[in-house]
Amino acid sequence: MSKLIRNALAATLPLVILALPAQAGTPRTLPARDGAHAPPIRTEPVQGVYNQSWYNYVADINEADKELTSDLKRATDREDRADAWEEYEVELADADKDYVKEMRQRGYKVGRVTVLAYND
Repeated sequence: MSKLIRNALAATLPLVILALPAQAGTPRTLPARDGAHAPPIRTEPVQGVYNQSWYNYVADINEADKELTSDLKRATDREDRADAWEEYEVELADADKDYVKEMRQRGYKVGRVTVLAYND
């Protein structure tokens, strides 16, 4: 491989890595709404399949995060903040629903396990 090609690859590789979605298991950085928990967001694709549906889901989540951040910055009162969070939750649910539907159409089994702990 020529030196020119190696230098070009070395310069662009970090940019490609930055464009990829966060690694699985990475915690979300947005705070939860007052008195509530942040909505669940998939950190891994269904059955470990990284396809266009997964990347569309990640893009939808990133867009929802940006919109929430922007809406919270512009919020002037409690009602504006509640509206921003409600819109965010709807967008997350819609993104997940679309992703699950696409994966089921492609023949993948989609499931989610929720573990609840009761303190008696």
